[in-house]
Amino acid sequence: MKYNYLGHSGLKVSALQLGTMTFGGEGFFAKAGNIDVKGAKRQLDMIVEAGVNMLDTSNVYSKGTSEEVIGQAIEGHRNDLLIATKVRFPMGNGPNDRGLSHHHIIEACEASLKRLKADHIDLYWCHEWDGMTPVEETLRAMDDLMQAGKIRYLGVSNFSGWHIMKYLSAAEKEHLIRPVAQQIHYTLQAREAEQELLPVGIDQGLGAVIWSPLACGLLTGKYRRGKPDPEGTRRVQGWTEPPVHDIEALYDIVEVLIEVADGYEGVTPAQVALAWLTSRPGVASAIVGARNDEQLADNLKAAELTLSQEAIEKLEKVSRKPLAYPYWHQKATASDRLSPADLSLIGPHMED
Repeated sequence: MKYNYLGHSGLKVSALQLGTMTFGGEGFFAKAGNIDVKGAKRQLDMIVEAGVNMLDTSNVYSKGTSEEVIGQAIEGHRNDLLIATKVRFPMGNGPNDRGLSHHHIIEACEASLKRLKADHIDLYWCHEWDGMTPVEETLRAMDDLMQAGKIRYLGVSNFSGWHIMKYLSAAEKEHLIRPVAQQIHYTLQAREAEQELLPVGIDQGLGAVIWSPLACGLLTGKYRRGKPDPEGTRRVQGWTEPPVHDIEALYDIVEVLIEVADGYEGVTPAQVALAWLTSRPGVASAIVGARNDEQLADNLKAAELTLSQEAIEKLEKVSRKPLAYPYWHQKATASDRLSPADLSLIGPHMED
């Protein structure tokens, strides 16, 4: 297993980590899976053996049940695994049972710690932007939790580039806890993060942790042109993330994933997609979740795969998007003075 520093911090995280949305699936989240405590213990054993050192959850997953399952299953592995959870989405019907106010953050953190049976959270994510709460209020709450020893690192998830810079500016000005990571969606099928989020992460020291790195199964090879969608999957049950704006482009990517996988012995399209992703600039870790042990075992093998330059070029050709403005203009007129952050996006296009 490869380990990367998490942004501008001294914390090392495994290139793959376990997503636990499937733990204790209830209501809407049952579409993702329904792994009980016994199954969760098996998966924790599997990831520790593979060298994974972090698991990811959220208080909103099955209204806290995912955290409860982790709290029961992690016994014996607490010193092996870093725990990341999140706050932002509704956890009740009251007007203050959501958002990133000081009130809700403190309440939610205490509840998560109780469900996790833990005395601290290793990485606490702001799960989504809250445009109604002053960023200073949010950061003060997180700083208070850090000072109390209840969280150790802060991250932001599903933020835009300017949202991130607003947090970083306030943290510096007010001498408050500074985010070290961003959790984002980024795959061969959805490369929007290359425009702003990955460059700002490289420039400002926020490691990227990728959610749904297989696009909710779209990049596993199960979804093929001219064939019906596989039964029992989330998409068949109405799961709409990630959106697919160009289904033919998706099928083109899947065909190349299968072609590349066939060039290696015993390699699956999912492993190819994960190997490409974890090699990208600015990416610290990818979150892999699984409905069953077989899926998890397959995903974990991606850590052993290094793609050839020829394979990478095939994947780039079928998935790379044209440069948007102002990046095509910068490529044409400013290529003599581009930073590593700039080059993470523009560099490959200059090679073309």
